[in-house]
Amino acid sequence: MGLALVSALAFGGSGVAAKPLIEAGLEPLQVTWLRVTGAALVMLPLAWRHRRLPLRRPGLLLGFGLLAVAGVQAFYFAALSRIPVGVALLVEYLAPALVLGWVRFVQRRPVSRAAAVGVVLAVGGLACVVEVWSGLSFDALGLALALGAACCQVGYFVLSDHGSEGQDAADPLGVIAYGLLIGAATLTVIARPWETHWPVLTGQADLAGTRVPAVLLLGWIVLIATVIAYLTGVLSVRRLSPQVAGVVACLEAVVATVLAWVLLDEHLGAVQVVGGVLVLGGALIAQTSAPKAAGAEPVAAGPPPAAPAPAASESGHRRAAADEPPEDAP
Repeated sequence: MGLALVSALAFGGSGVAAKPLIEAGLEPLQVTWLRVTGAALVMLPLAWRHRRLPLRRPGLLLGFGLLAVAGVQAFYFAALSRIPVGVALLVEYLAPALVLGWVRFVQRRPVSRAAAVGVVLAVGGLACVVEVWSGLSFDALGLALALGAACCQVGYFVLSDHGSEGQDAADPLGVIAYGLLIGAATLTVIARPWETHWPVLTGQADLAGTRVPAVLLLGWIVLIATVIAYLTGVLSVRRLSPQVAGVVACLEAVVATVLAWVLLDEHLGAVQVVGGVLVLGGALIAQTSAPKAAGAEPVAAGPPPAAPAPAASESGHRRAAADEPPEDAP
């Protein structure tokens, strides 16, 4: 569960660093483009190391880039233009419940009671954290866009687990690297970075009354809230299972709210505190259903791998990238 918590902390810290940049003159989608593109450049050496991966798993990489990286961001920001932030967040974080539905009704696999209870507690707690009732309004298109973000979030959890076993297992580092590259290319069309007010990045931004170099905030968003967040997030899904990791990921909204309270002096009410406790309780309950065996079948099982050659009898531990031979090994 440790990796999932680190991922939630890293993702949750993105908003606190992004808000001063937005207030300084950058558009939200432009900050997102800088975030994803910067992370893609950081991961570029790993993409080169796993340069054969696009030939082996093109569908996985394309799906991860379009859904888990670009899709979540694009749908979420589009939803924000029509519905309140709290409602958009709540709908997006229905993803853990949708993951359970995928497992139970599409893959026809049993769902543990602990995971189901964890989802109910986490979603209910999240409604309290974002105070969804304070800005409750009905906008069919806005809700549909937020639901699109939730579906893309499901894609993140399912694809993170996809093909994680067998001789044809995709190295998670390669998946993240190419996913970020594809996501950056997609967001370039949507965010129109050529219209970015670049001088903002050479100046300073206001963080709770303290002047902070804008480039330092951007560095935090790129390295911590994106690179570290995706690395620990994908690895946690492979260790815990998508349905459990999805519940733990709800802590992201709690972390974001607490950090905004501490660093940005935003109000944190008693109901939000109770909601945070409920989300944490749901995550703790859900993680008790995590698979214990390393060889547990992934939720999104890919097609059966081809019969391995006699020399390729390596065990293929799926959770440590160092245990797998490099993609470009001769």
